[in-house]
Amino acid sequence: MKSQITDATMRLDPVLKEDEKERLAHIHREPLTPLPTQGNLAAFIDHTLLNPAATPRDIIQLCEEAMTWQTYAVCINSWLVPTARNILHGSPVKIAAVVGFPLGANASSVKAYESGWVTDQGADEIDMVINRGALKAGDWRLVIDDIRAVREQAPSPVILKVILETAVLTQEEKIIGALCSVAAGADFVKTSTGFDRGGATSEDVRLLREVVGRDIGVKAAGGIHRKEEAMAMILAGASRIGASHTQEILQLQSQ
Repeated sequence: MKSQITDATMRLDPVLKEDEKERLAHIHREPLTPLPTQGNLAAFIDHTLLNPAATPRDIIQLCEEAMTWQTYAVCINSWLVPTARNILHGSPVKIAAVVGFPLGANASSVKAYESGWVTDQGADEIDMVINRGALKAGDWRLVIDDIRAVREQAPSPVILKVILETAVLTQEEKIIGALCSVAAGADFVKTSTGFDRGGATSEDVRLLREVVGRDIGVKAAGGIHRKEEAMAMILAGASRIGASHTQEILQLQSQ
């Protein structure tokens, strides 16, 4: 696997700017050890509701559940960020908004505008979808510029996650997509939207962790419905779990 990562990095090098090369040069890949849950699985979870028919009332319930269960964040569609902000104000629960969701095929300027808007409305984190067509076409400069456009409109301390949709990528595309994300200044790579075929697998999480090293986050999302599945992702190297089945994962009684 290390040789595949090295080869992909060398293939990317001709299109990289100096700051991007610097980011890739400072990836720390050793030692790679899974994060302990410390008995608090909820702290790994982005409690998620991305159904396009979700209403403000649904988001209010989502936020109230997140506060009760002490999840790390809620993950919601962008137009509902103001609703979540009003409920979560003063709470430790973060707001993650999706951008370019679920296809990632928007123009970069559109993704950038959406990112700036949700940040202004109170989002703490952005989960953007990579330009999959550009990645598959080998237009890696466009892939990086697309992510950078979002990063510029949502600078640190906003957390930027890049959704790769690993289930529909080749091994090389997963590696290069993750490397492009790091080069562009992303804080996390994420497996899936949950809207395409397939979802997170332990194998993909392990691969992404090996590619991005210990300092970049890996979010496993898509098809995680049970505690055992969530724990398997963490053991594979996930530092965050995206889940709409949070109650089942935390094994809580029905309300």
